[in-house]
Amino acid sequence: MTLWEYVTTPLLLHKEAAILNNWGAEGWELVHIGAGPEGGMVAFMKRPKQ
Repeated sequence: MTLWEYVTTPLLLHKEAAILNNWGAEGWELVHIGAGPEGGMVAFMKRPKQ
């Protein structure tokens, strides 16, 4: 069975792709983008636990 670890990170406007590409290069997979507590966007990421 695969065990997962999760992280959330804010997404800055006009830099979304760069932020997601940086996380992806570290093995993180985008699961969901949702609203943050102050109205911004937050990315929810997962990767297999090492």
